[in-house]
Amino acid sequence: MGEPLDLLTMGRIGVDIYPLQTGVGLEDVSSFGKYLGGTATNVAVAGARYGRSTAVLTKTGADPFGRFIRRALRGYGVDDRFVGTSEGLPTPVTFCEIFPPDDFPLYFYRAPLAPDLDLHTAELDFDAIRQARIFWVTGTGLCAEPSRTATLAALEARGRSGITVLDLDYRPMFWESREQAHGWVDKALEHVTVAVGNLDECRTAVGTGEPDAAAQALRDKGIELAVVKKGPAGVLAVDDTGPVEVPPVPVEVVNGLGAGDAFGGALCHGLLAGWETEYIMRFANAAGSIVAGQLACSDAMPEERAVRAVLDG
Repeated sequence: MGEPLDLLTMGRIGVDIYPLQTGVGLEDVSSFGKYLGGTATNVAVAGARYGRSTAVLTKTGADPFGRFIRRALRGYGVDDRFVGTSEGLPTPVTFCEIFPPDDFPLYFYRAPLAPDLDLHTAELDFDAIRQARIFWVTGTGLCAEPSRTATLAALEARGRSGITVLDLDYRPMFWESREQAHGWVDKALEHVTVAVGNLDECRTAVGTGEPDAAAQALRDKGIELAVVKKGPAGVLAVDDTGPVEVPPVPVEVVNGLGAGDAFGGALCHGLLAGWETEYIMRFANAAGSIVAGQLACSDAMPEERAVRAVLDG
């Protein structure tokens, strides 16, 4: 398969349809922009922007949006060889409403089943999964079969080798209940070395949204680096050297939806570079602020010099 990938992500992919008017409901929007989307996908795009070799393990429908996704991935420098096709299932689209600074309702069109949840264990490239320097999965990949079984199989094959990241990524509309999500996320945590999520996602994963307690609960499960995003209060990271707290970067928010994915891609870049945890958190916060100040997610992922300019600013 050639050189191991720096970053292999697994999970959600689709097309984001974002309004070009802000402050109004979808019923009053007159024009939209079309963008590559999906948490795992955006993280791979962000990694590629830093010059990392990245790929996403997922599936699309056999339709024009699926063709758009493959073309967009290649345009961003993301390897699309692990992107399969689900015949008969439409490529999902996601609409949002934009009410800055902090209200961005999402509307997912993923029925009857999103292709990225139609990912079977037999379709996985376990060699690529084992060899990637970072393997990244999301909580959403655990919400339905066959993706749930495939995600756990990939993590078990990985065996906590290298850097294995679980983005807690809890979205209530994809689950029957928070309790159901907790059970499967808890199983996934047994196989990862890094966990990252916001306060609500931590509440789902470990039963508490209190930052210090959540980080400790993740560490107690064998997580080497627990990252708890506290929104306007910044981010808490805990590893073997102890806790690090970093404040947010002030920004005039245009669309906050891609900031977490930008944070994730920057986190991966910093881990691959071997930076100290505090600097990784500062860098990831700055990357997130850049994307929060723009409309698109994938299109807005910054290069390293742009992030450093914010940090030096």
